[in-house]
Amino acid sequence: MDPRILDRLRCPVCGEPLTEATAGTTSALRCLRRHSFDIARQGYVNLLTGRAPHVGDTAEMVAARADFQAAGHYDVISAALVDAATEAVGRLRATPTPDVGAYPLVVDAGAGTGRYLGAVLAALPDAVGLALDVSKPALRRAARAHPRAAAALADTWQRLPLADASTAVLLNVFAPRNGTEFHRVLDPAGTLLVVTPDTDHLAELVDALDLLRVDPDKADRVADSLGGHFTLVSSAGHRAELALTRPEVATVVGMGPSAWHTDPVALATRLAALPEPVRVTVAVRVDAYRPH
Repeated sequence: MDPRILDRLRCPVCGEPLTEATAGTTSALRCLRRHSFDIARQGYVNLLTGRAPHVGDTAEMVAARADFQAAGHYDVISAALVDAATEAVGRLRATPTPDVGAYPLVVDAGAGTGRYLGAVLAALPDAVGLALDVSKPALRRAARAHPRAAAALADTWQRLPLADASTAVLLNVFAPRNGTEFHRVLDPAGTLLVVTPDTDHLAELVDALDLLRVDPDKADRVADSLGGHFTLVSSAGHRAELALTRPEVATVVGMGPSAWHTDPVALATRLAALPEPVRVTVAVRVDAYRPH
């Protein structure tokens, strides 16, 4: 593991620093109290303590998301995050005594495939990154998202395996938010970037395929969950209009929360009735928060 990332990690059991140890073909991270965490052959380290309350996205959901992202359909999200993260790191560097050192750490909490983290790191040549997720299929991809990124199995509802004030930018894209832990690991001058769907995100598919709808009060709930620790400093909407094939529509359904709730037979029938290309709106908000 990149020593610049390892330096920011902490044992999820006792909070002590971690070092990497290799024996033969196996590697692990260990602390002075002898807690040990295996590095999988796919490249991610298991920093989960106890049993996770859920296993996260399935291999099929992760594969669908990877295909959809690779086609560029969510590049509008990547571009928005690159701009916001670049601005955030520039602002942090202007502080008199930044605690993040010479190499800002970008953490993606609920990283999925790691595509957004990879895009941000590509735009920040001296930054390093850490993808956190509870899904092993997702982490197998996230571990390869960028040469300067590492990946760790971790439940973001628990204590994050990171040192206090260790993170310059924290990404949270369509993922759960742990305001207390996000606040602890962010540098006091760092930035939390939260991406949430707008009410008309994928609206054409929601109506035509009877999918889960975006909670109209989602923005307020997000703000409430972070308000005790963060101040909202900017909020911007980002939109794109897609022209999808029916197989691509099936992919976008299979990669999101509707995959858990949609009857495959009914979905196939509704899909067959859609005229191609299928016009779909991508509508998200990128909110920037700073600790207080």
